[in-house]
Amino acid sequence: MTAYEIVIIIFSGSLIAGFLGSLSGLGGGLIIVPLLVLGVNVDIHYAIGASLIAVIATSTGASSAYVREGFSNIRVALLLETATTIGALVGVVIAAQMSAPLLSILFGTILLYCSFASFYANGSDDHAFPPDKIATFFKLNSYYPTASGNKPYQVQHLPWGYLVMFIAGGLSALLGIGSGALKVLALDKIMKLPFKVSATTSNFMIGVTATASAGIYLHLGYIDPLLTMPVVLGVIIGSLSGARLLPYIKTNTLKYLFAGLILAIAAQMIYKGLHGMI
Repeated sequence: MTAYEIVIIIFSGSLIAGFLGSLSGLGGGLIIVPLLVLGVNVDIHYAIGASLIAVIATSTGASSAYVREGFSNIRVALLLETATTIGALVGVVIAAQMSAPLLSILFGTILLYCSFASFYANGSDDHAFPPDKIATFFKLNSYYPTASGNKPYQVQHLPWGYLVMFIAGGLSALLGIGSGALKVLALDKIMKLPFKVSATTSNFMIGVTATASAGIYLHLGYIDPLLTMPVVLGVIIGSLSGARLLPYIKTNTLKYLFAGLILAIAAQMIYKGLHGMI
């Protein structure tokens, strides 16, 4: 392939990654890293570096719209970011010592989990839970817009959510994916936020987590400006488009589409990692 064709492939893939990442809250890195590694044979460490910058762009592009529309829970995000940032700093130290095949296998395993969780996620919007003492103390309970007006919800199980966020931060640094899958899991399944609130709050958070890791990757020399530029441009355009469409898209439709895509990518990443093809 020519350099022009490679740039077009990277930009197009990043456009899709930004679009899906902003809608689902999983972060575009789930698509960007395999795209760069499998599609254009980029070393996985450089792919992760570019993906971390792209995750920051995805978060910036989408979260501003979500905050304005009233979906994101900023108080929850800022509190949990203390856990993800610490986890990210721990993870990036580990990532620098891991081989490319091992990172590829780990990445594929995380993708398999994300696909499984998406297929079996509960799409119910019923979040009528009793008040939680800790969440009430931190004033985390809020409401989100629906077709019938603002709907209140009660945040639950903050300590368990905090622990999962620490793990999510470590995976963000290891894999360059923003670890939105674990963030959404913690927010939706453990802390019982509505899915659209979970996805948009995750989008707000992943940029901060990725920033903590990206600075160290830059210091290690794993961020290539020529590689990063088309990636960032694509995810910004895609994430802004996704943010505009979120209120009109059915939750289950989006989950199943994304799950099928990452399942196929996971199989390739694990296969190539096991056979030393990365």
